[in-house]
Amino acid sequence: MTVRKGKSLAVSIQEHMAIDVCPGPIRPIRQISAYFPRLSPTSSVSEPLSPTRSAVVPAATSPGTLSPVAGAAEERVAGAKGLLLPGGAWGGGASLSAMNSMDTSVEIDSGDSDDSTSLGTLEFDLLYERATSSLHCTMLRAKGLKPMDFNGLADPYVKLHLLPGACKANKLKTKIVRNTLNPVWNETLTYCGITEEDMYRKTLRVSVCDEDRLTHNEFIGESRVALRRVKPDLNKHFKLCLEHPPPLPSPTAMSSALRGISLYLREWENDQQRSLEERGRLLLCLQFLPPASGGDAEQQPKERVKGGLSVGVKRCAHLAAMDVNGFSDPYVKTYLKPDLQKKSKHKTSVIKKTLNPEFNEEFFYEISFSDLTSKTLEVTVWDYDLGKSNDFIGGVSLGCHSQGDSLQHWVDCLKNKGTKVERWHTLTNQLPGSTLQD
Repeated sequence: MTVRKGKSLAVSIQEHMAIDVCPGPIRPIRQISAYFPRLSPTSSVSEPLSPTRSAVVPAATSPGTLSPVAGAAEERVAGAKGLLLPGGAWGGGASLSAMNSMDTSVEIDSGDSDDSTSLGTLEFDLLYERATSSLHCTMLRAKGLKPMDFNGLADPYVKLHLLPGACKANKLKTKIVRNTLNPVWNETLTYCGITEEDMYRKTLRVSVCDEDRLTHNEFIGESRVALRRVKPDLNKHFKLCLEHPPPLPSPTAMSSALRGISLYLREWENDQQRSLEERGRLLLCLQFLPPASGGDAEQQPKERVKGGLSVGVKRCAHLAAMDVNGFSDPYVKTYLKPDLQKKSKHKTSVIKKTLNPEFNEEFFYEISFSDLTSKTLEVTVWDYDLGKSNDFIGGVSLGCHSQGDSLQHWVDCLKNKGTKVERWHTLTNQLPGSTLQD
């Protein structure tokens, strides 16, 4: 389009739509840090650039130069390229330090990220004792931890979790070492009730955290060890680098078909967990005492002269938390069913605020060996609540119709008369073929 002298400027609708309506370059939304820019050390600009300053400076018109309409169009083109027109604006070879001063400072500050920083190393030992079903975790030391406090140090401690499992129930924690990046703990933490099946399918999560008295504790790094790597009764030494926790899978990254399959599998897995949810471990000791005769009858208590079943409730481990404080007030009840007269109920004392109670209580059922083969021992764990109904935590049934470890424990008790047989049992949220009433 050309403009002649003496004629008014006329702009067609096509030119109007092509020039005036064009939005120009899209600028990023300013953050609050942009109002307080820190200039790069290499920048030659002495004044901070205001965020309200126009990105494009109008070009000065002179005879023989561009028309206002064409000048405006070229200004937008130049602005899209990051260049300003002549007349106090940017040229093709002009310096971009004034426009990019804030961007340069942001890039410099964002270079110090967690991904490019070493989190440190951790040394520890693992020992699984098959005879006692216990896992001993000895936390030795850590080196080169990431600084978390203003003084360039940290107050580190170690947390242990068994996965899969409830974090509150199986969390163990070391002492806190103050003001150091190379802490030494030399502390042994023990998990009780760990079966060989647990050693095959569970993973130990070892995380290092920084303790803050005024705010929330900060996470430094973690390592995960599959317990199948630990051989029974053999101490194994580990020296691992701390890592960031693995990212959770995002459903948006999958296609719609895969997302539907994953949702179906997740619902199925949740149904399976709800149908048989693990709620902790229980250590039971069973002993069948045959009828006493002769001199043995005088040494036995009167209620044990005729013989019967002795049930020892030793302890529980990793119980599910039922109270708001993250703990439970557990106690144990035992029944020998079928119980038509309802006289077989025994109950331990209540231990307050714990998920790993020790009872060490023993109950006796006077019964003959022939009648015992048709009975089922039902052991349940409850959470005591004052003023309302108690909460069921979990239970286990032992008898000739049981399965797995429960059946094996019952058979070993009947075969080895007069011998105490101890075994850990997994508590489930539902007992097969029973209605739970406290």
